Amino acid sequence: MGPIQIKQILSEASVGSEVVVKGWVRTKRESKNAIFIAINDGSTIHNIQAVAEPGQIAEDTLKLITTGSCLKVTGELVASQGSGQAVEVKLTDVHVYGTADPDEYPLQPKKHSLEFLREIAHLRPRTNTFSAILRLRHALAFAVHKYYNDNGFFYLHTPIITASDAEGAGEMFRVTTLDLDKLPRTEEGKIDYKEDFFGRETNLTVSGQLEGELGAMALSKIYTFGPTFRAENSNTTRHLAEFWMIEPEMAFYELEDNMNLAEDFVKYVIRYALENCADDLNFLQKRLEEEEKQKPQNERSMPLLEKLRFVVDNNFERVTYTEAIDILLKSKPHKEKKFQYNVEWGIDLQSEHERFLVEKHFKKPVILINYPRAIKAFYMKQNEPNPAEPGPTVRAMDVLFPGIGEIIGGSQREENHDKLVARMHEVGIEPEAIWWYLETRKFGTAPHAGFGLGFERLILFVTGMGNIRDVIPFPRAPKSAEF
Repeated sequence: MGPIQIKQILSEASVGSEVVVKGWVRTKRESKNAIFIAINDGSTIHNIQAVAEPGQIAEDTLKLITTGSCLKVTGELVASQGSGQAVEVKLTDVHVYGTADPDEYPLQPKKHSLEFLREIAHLRPRTNTFSAILRLRHALAFAVHKYYNDNGFFYLHTPIITASDAEGAGEMFRVTTLDLDKLPRTEEGKIDYKEDFFGRETNLTVSGQLEGELGAMALSKIYTFGPTFRAENSNTTRHLAEFWMIEPEMAFYELEDNMNLAEDFVKYVIRYALENCADDLNFLQKRLEEEEKQKPQNERSMPLLEKLRFVVDNNFERVTYTEAIDILLKSKPHKEKKFQYNVEWGIDLQSEHERFLVEKHFKKPVILINYPRAIKAFYMKQNEPNPAEPGPTVRAMDVLFPGIGEIIGGSQREENHDKLVARMHEVGIEPEAIWWYLETRKFGTAPHAGFGLGFERLILFVTGMGNIRDVIPFPRAPKSAEF
């Protein structure tokens, strides 16, 4: 199974046993009595310290051991004489796999800005912050698959190349094999996509939902978990051009079932992180506390672990969109004109509104339902007219978290063929373009529902990081595809 990792050594190896440590040097310190080498292999936030006596390591070899170099150290595991670690390795042999010239190696033992680390994304996983984030990313991905597997869902691989725009946003990356210098043209002068690889215009997917619904109408409960793409020219801290989405779709689920699943699911994966990633979360909490000290007291967010417990330990409040608007209109920030964005029925709520509902009013996560039809996607189930609502609504739901606002968006899907077609005409979608989607409403239609969770947004919440580009190994954003 390969070499024993540092995480195993620290948790399982007994004092007095011989161990072999393989990893990268974080620091090297020399005194007149000893040489101390801190090594990390990425398996844990904790380094293991190797200790050698002066002269024990040949001078030529010692010069090669610098921050960033890669070593194999053999020695006896002993109780540590110093503070900061319980055990250390009393070195008997060292082998240098690869050197790192200290004049060129950019990761030196000092604090580096996140902006700088984005410029060296090939090396930033070697830092404590990013190794912690990547271990959490793995743990959360594993928890996602475990949750759905244990609850009777089937993992469905939906296409990355598609001819449909599930969100109707139009901000899609085109996929083509046409020679851009010699584009074939129709008689009308338009690009002739019949000459392209697929014989039609195709793009990178923005969502696996539509194909996911097809799976649900045969397997009852499915989920997708894969990359999605959005060609939105946005450089905010919350947008990526390539990101991962988790999208369950369930036959025979209505809005209430959908809400129950969403709440249970996010609580499960966050609880999994709390139970299995304590060292990394504690490190990230301390890091966040240092950042928060630079902010005014009234702008500081709750400690990371407290925020995660806030989600896990509370029942989510369920509120209609109309009720939420009424609460916002009566709120002190609205009356004192402290909201940046106006509040009125029919608006798409902004993050400041969502956070007020979660953090100030209800003081718990919130699920908003029954949004105005005009601001939601064509596939959402239309509610019957309600005199208490200022306009037509759909059975949509958004899950709102502290600090981040919306983290999940979903709905009961419209299973009525005629209503769905009429709504598509309203928003300018040609039914012929997704005839296969409509046929599920003709051949054994059934109530069904689903939602989408942006994986990076979840990691952003769990890690406490402030920029979504720092929770994915190699971020894709406008003018950014270096690595």
